Amino acid sequence: MHDAIVHPGGARIRWVELPGAEPARVYVHGLGATSAPYYAEVAAHPLLPRHRSLLIDLLGFGISDRPQDFSYTLEAHADALAEALHKAGVEGASMIAHSMGGAVAIVLAARHPGLVADLVLVDANLDPYPATPVRPGTSGIAAYGEEEFVSGGWKEVRDRVGPHWWSTMRLADLRALHRTAVSLARGSTPAMRELLAGLTIPRAFLFPEGDEPAGAEELRAAGVRVVGIPESGHNIMLDNPEAFARTLKTLLPA
Repeated sequence: MHDAIVHPGGARIRWVELPGAEPARVYVHGLGATSAPYYAEVAAHPLLPRHRSLLIDLLGFGISDRPQDFSYTLEAHADALAEALHKAGVEGASMIAHSMGGAVAIVLAARHPGLVADLVLVDANLDPYPATPVRPGTSGIAAYGEEEFVSGGWKEVRDRVGPHWWSTMRLADLRALHRTAVSLARGSTPAMRELLAGLTIPRAFLFPEGDEPAGAEELRAAGVRVVGIPESGHNIMLDNPEAFARTLKTLLPA
């Protein structure tokens, strides 16, 4: 396990690293998740040439620290992740980022352009959304006030999302989970979709085949490759790792 201090109070981001050639590949998880269980099979897949791979957990999630004085906004996550990558000696990386992690990765690429050479978004959040009514993809966390969520609302979320998602969500700090969900609902400024369109690096958006994202034609017009993955749902890398790895091979540097 590797780590880097990314917060004035000494909090550390941690990651699992697989050895290989540069440039590095950085895998970022979604809301209430952790990178190693979601990406390990794909990062080590025989279809992919061996590159240095960092399966990294954002502050508040998985094996990383949970500072209570951290805002957990998309921008704060992006800056903390940038600090970790700088300390890990990463530059010009391929960034593979799922769901909420995709929103963080877009903000990272816009704010710290030298860190990201190409970006693969995996059914990522591109737009802000209203916290209510409850949305299945984000579990309705942002519909609660912070204290309401921490004092018991999380139990309703646990029952709603089911045991598979909760198996990783329960590793997250409750305040980190809530603040991140609220920031995701609010979106970035400019919005993630606008930031993505303005990036000049190679970009791709992977989605479950048959469920094309809103604004797909506008994404294509902005130079984003929009690729459907068969036999998959939101967790594409878990649902069809073979097709996911095969697609990454076509998108990432050899």
